[in-house]
Amino acid sequence: MWTKKDIGNQAGKTVIVTGANSGIGFDTALALYQVGASVTVVARDQIKANYAIIEMLKSRGNGILEAGVADLSKPESIKEFVESFSKNHHSLDLLINNAGIMVPPATKTEMGYELQFAVNFLGHFSLTAYLYPLLKATAGSRVITVTSLAYLSGQIDFENLKMEKGYRANREYAQSKLADLLFSIELQRRIDKWGDKVLSVASHPGLTNTNLSRYMSEEIYIATIERLGVIMPSDQGALSTLYAAVFEDVKKGGLYGPDGENGLSGYPAYTATSALANDRILANKLWKKAEEITGQNFS
Repeated sequence: MWTKKDIGNQAGKTVIVTGANSGIGFDTALALYQVGASVTVVARDQIKANYAIIEMLKSRGNGILEAGVADLSKPESIKEFVESFSKNHHSLDLLINNAGIMVPPATKTEMGYELQFAVNFLGHFSLTAYLYPLLKATAGSRVITVTSLAYLSGQIDFENLKMEKGYRANREYAQSKLADLLFSIELQRRIDKWGDKVLSVASHPGLTNTNLSRYMSEEIYIATIERLGVIMPSDQGALSTLYAAVFEDVKKGGLYGPDGENGLSGYPAYTATSALANDRILANKLWKKAEEITGQNFS
């Protein structure tokens, strides 16, 4: 049973956690700060980031905390964050692509893309591409991308990324989480091809109590809990991400999640991935589409 006590000293490590102002992102950033890491707490606005840092400082951790602002639905905001971060940091040990949005009302970004696909996948693809030079220049660096078991019901519909065929919240969420996992696995394939030493790993939190469910009605939320079982606190849900981030022998391109029944609760363990998540043709097509949309490439 792997817990926060097993993280180990992270002094000297430079870490970025997106969506670190709440939920498993908050608990991930907090845990790494407590054991000595220098953590950039990334949120959509300065107030959210600052408030999260105030709360984290109460634990009197051994690391350093700083605020970062990036709205992952807006390419210019991502660019501005990277430019600001790069002025003050010349290495990056951990990039934790955690931020996410789940089942909001039908919404498009300024570029016209469905919000969940844009934030959960496109924003993190762009952020990782911007930061890749720093990552590959840092020995032992890792990219951790947080997905969800909802990916198992996902399909990538390239003809509906702008809601051309309408909107179904759960379908679009599952699509975005499948995209995250496809990205994480494909990134490792490309890293191996490029001969770089960066490690790409995915995690999922299981069934966890966070504000990610804020768009669900109370009736649906209660019914979901009754159907799936006891919900974990967010600090336990964060363990899979922390494990993927620091455990020495994680499998590159692997997925880590809770070890309990159906992967919904428990403690971190390696999790097998579906055939669709390992579809190289689909992953390559998605990668090229993301490059086309974001204008980013990894170099």
